[in-house]
Amino acid sequence: MSSSNSPSEMEPLNRTQILGVMGFTAVLLLIIAKLWQWWGDVTLLRISLNAPDALIGVGLAAAIILASGLIYRLWPAYRASADVYLAFVIKPLVWADLLWLGLLPGLSEELLFRGVMLSALGAGGLAVLVSSLVFGVLHLSSPEQWPYVVWATVVGLVLGYGAIASGNLLVPIVAHILTNWVSSALWKFNHRQG
Repeated sequence: MSSSNSPSEMEPLNRTQILGVMGFTAVLLLIIAKLWQWWGDVTLLRISLNAPDALIGVGLAAAIILASGLIYRLWPAYRASADVYLAFVIKPLVWADLLWLGLLPGLSEELLFRGVMLSALGAGGLAVLVSSLVFGVLHLSSPEQWPYVVWATVVGLVLGYGAIASGNLLVPIVAHILTNWVSSALWKFNHRQG
């Protein structure tokens, strides 16, 4: 085995390890968000359960999924990067685990990046940009994965502007959860073995 640490050459994780890392990361992000909210005296972006905003979230998810599919077909570097990242994360999981792949990041990442960070940074364009860049970097598993980071940053911009435009954290939460569910299911279906 070479000394390189690219995801394609890293020892694959098993299902239990992937679920454990997802759970640990979700709890860690929630703790960071709550501590930042408490110590920084930050008001969390409002969460209002209502159908119109949920539908906006569904629409954003559809736009992100369609754009991702288009970019996947047109940008070979992104396709290679996404395949490595998604194979590492999704391949060991069974279909039912995709529920957690949507819920854990969709809730914890949105609470931190759109719920707390946007408010703490002033809820303007600069706040969206900074939170999106940090969100993108969170998806970096190796330097070769930069195209996936670029895409995650763009998704962060869309989710951030969706949160600010609606004033409701429900919008990016719904969009994030649905994007993860549908994208991971499509990838798993298209890369099934046998």
